[in-house]
Amino acid sequence: MKKYFFILTLLGMGLFSLGFRSAKNTDVKAIESFYDFKINTLEGEEFDFAQLKGKKVLIVNTASKCGYTYQYKDLEELYQKYKEKDFTIIGFPANNFGFQEPGSDEKIADFCEKNYGVSFPMMSKTDVKGKSKNALYAWLTSKEQNGKEDAKVSWNFNKFLVNEKGEWVAHYGSKTSPLDESIISFIEGK
Repeated sequence: MKKYFFILTLLGMGLFSLGFRSAKNTDVKAIESFYDFKINTLEGEEFDFAQLKGKKVLIVNTASKCGYTYQYKDLEELYQKYKEKDFTIIGFPANNFGFQEPGSDEKIADFCEKNYGVSFPMMSKTDVKGKSKNALYAWLTSKEQNGKEDAKVSWNFNKFLVNEKGEWVAHYGSKTSPLDESIISFIEGK
C-alpha cells in the first residue's frame, strides 16, 4: 500500500509541477519587439522604449574607468548634433569588463554629467553579458530574438544600431568611434 501511495504522490507532484511551469510561462509577457522594453534610468524612472518609435537609436554599454571612457565626449557630440533629427543614444553602464564601473547609479550620473556633460538617456547599471544580462541585451545579442544576427559584447563601449522601425541594424566593437562614418551614414540615411 505504501508503494502505491508513494507512486501516486510522485505522479501528483510531477503533474502539479508541469502545470505550474505551464501557467507561469503563459503569465510572462514575451518581448515581441524592441518597443516592448521598459528599463529604469539612472534616476530610477521607467524608460518605455515605445517612445522611441520613429527614431534611430545607438545603444552603448559604458564604464567610467575604461580606456574608452573618452568616447562619452564623442557620444555627447553625436547626440547634440542629431537629437532633433529623430535620433537618440541610450547608455547602459555595466561592470562586466575589468570591474570598470564600480559606482552606484548616483555616482555614475554625477561622473557623466561633471566630466562629459552627458545629456542622452542613461539607464540603470546592468549586466550586458552572461546569465544575468538584461533582457534588452539578450535581444541585441541573439539572432533568435532580434531576427538579424548574433552578436557578442566584447568590452565596454560596444555599439548597437536600431533603425526607426525598431529593427536591429548593426553591432560595432569598442574601437569604433561614435563619430565613425558608418554610424553617421546610418543616422543620415545614406
